[in-house]
Amino acid sequence: MQASILMTLIAALLLCLLLQQTVVAKEQYHEFVVQEAAVTRLCRKHSIMTVNGQFPGPALEVSEGDSLMVRVINRGSYNVTVHWHGVRQMRTGWSDGPEYVTQCPIRPRQTYTYRFTVAGQEGTLWWHAHSSWLRATVHGALIIRPRAGVPYPFNAGKPPAREIPILLGEWWDMNPVDVVRTATRTGAAPNISDALTVNGQPGDLYKCSSKDTTVFPVRSGETNLLRFINAALNMELFVSLAGHTMTVVGADASYTKPHTTLVLMIAPGQTTDVLVTFDQPPARYYLAARAYASAQGVPFDNTTTTAIFDYGGSSRPAMPTLPAYNDTATATAFTTSLRGLRKAELPSRVDENLFFTVGVGLLNCSSGQSCGGPNNTRFAASINNVSFVLPSTLSILQAHYHGGAGAGVFTADFPGKPPVQFDYTAQNVSRALWQPVRGTKVYRLRYGAAVQVVLQGTNILAAENHPIHLHGYDFYILGEGLGNFDAAADTAKLNLEDPPMRNTVGVPANGWAVIRFVADNPGVWLMHCHLDVHITWGLAMAFLVEDGVGELQSLEAPPPDLPLC
Repeated sequence: MQASILMTLIAALLLCLLLQQTVVAKEQYHEFVVQEAAVTRLCRKHSIMTVNGQFPGPALEVSEGDSLMVRVINRGSYNVTVHWHGVRQMRTGWSDGPEYVTQCPIRPRQTYTYRFTVAGQEGTLWWHAHSSWLRATVHGALIIRPRAGVPYPFNAGKPPAREIPILLGEWWDMNPVDVVRTATRTGAAPNISDALTVNGQPGDLYKCSSKDTTVFPVRSGETNLLRFINAALNMELFVSLAGHTMTVVGADASYTKPHTTLVLMIAPGQTTDVLVTFDQPPARYYLAARAYASAQGVPFDNTTTTAIFDYGGSSRPAMPTLPAYNDTATATAFTTSLRGLRKAELPSRVDENLFFTVGVGLLNCSSGQSCGGPNNTRFAASINNVSFVLPSTLSILQAHYHGGAGAGVFTADFPGKPPVQFDYTAQNVSRALWQPVRGTKVYRLRYGAAVQVVLQGTNILAAENHPIHLHGYDFYILGEGLGNFDAAADTAKLNLEDPPMRNTVGVPANGWAVIRFVADNPGVWLMHCHLDVHITWGLAMAFLVEDGVGELQSLEAPPPDLPLC
């Protein structure tokens, strides 16, 4: 009798453990109303585009495995789409969001419901508008926690006392859509921002901003998880917290080996998760961020944004020491310090060896035009000398799905290597190489192909660190370096053991980065510089990943409410 009771108890315990491991994922439904709202910044009242009247927009909190349905209702005056930055979107490319790449925009007074599952990812991602420069104010956090009963793989498995999303951004004293439209008319460089922000507030180093400075109350002795998101349009940022060290434990919703640092460098599009123990004398401490501006002679917003971590006291907060704006050594030291938490699951072969040059150039002014670039030219940017042009009558994904060969919307002849080889990082690149060719081209990949891409920065016009973001995929960053990539010498230095996995990689100014991924997600996936000024100029391309075998390796059918062009 006792034995049978014992067996029953053991069976019940095993069942409980099994249920903990197989928690049924939840389905969440949200409504995002894109609408204008009045805010006051830098002494002036502005009307900005928001989601649900909030700036930044609402944070979405999910557990790994959850499914999301987000109905976007456009009550604004602009076309809009929403991109779920970093979400793999397995077979759900219709919900990825880049305008005219995977969908036509949601027009004013129209709606569209994004449907996708967040699987195999934990950490911090974010969402943002992917139309014009609306993401300046239309963005928010996407926080992915482990499933119930699954511990964090850091801090000895103990959950942090609290988790604090920190969104870094930029602020213009005019409508950001007008900023880019004014520049686009003449091909000039757009106005730089007037302020940097932390959670939508510039901080008390700016005029009329002290009383609204973002304040994070914390408790002495606590260890908190700070979830940093760089939502700025064009600014890579150094970040530091006075008096405290930060332990990096994740980046772009992938865990990293714990690494302690005093300074973060976060590019637009990137996220970084850090643990901070508030073990200093109780007081107020500034969190501060300012530009890492790698392009020599190019104007940038050289102001500093602040927020306050407060665990006692009323004295003026202590200010951290930030690197100089052109401190490439510190930026490189940070990015190269990241290591994946576990051994990388790299494919044993590489099927596609691609070499992409990335950089900024100029287009000659057409007869009768008035052009605002240097010497009566227009700024342009390119990958492999192709300056990407968005379609306007149909999205690339729709054309692929319905028309097979592109239906006149795109061509599948994007070059896998630059059309001309040259000294990419030379001080004086021939002017004959400054002019890219405009086009809507994709590179076709077989389903399941192992892809390695060398991203090579160029010194055409001005060398700059380019944060390159790939939609639909995470990738391993195998290495980075300065100068021209040397296949013979540099391949041997690549990290094949524990490279970090990310969705946005910084290609160093006058340098290179090597990434690798497996093309296991069918659809059309944009790769572009996440400096919005550069994607506006054409620094982008798209991969077209073919269907594999069977339903589970094929793109889903388009939803019935997909917006029409």
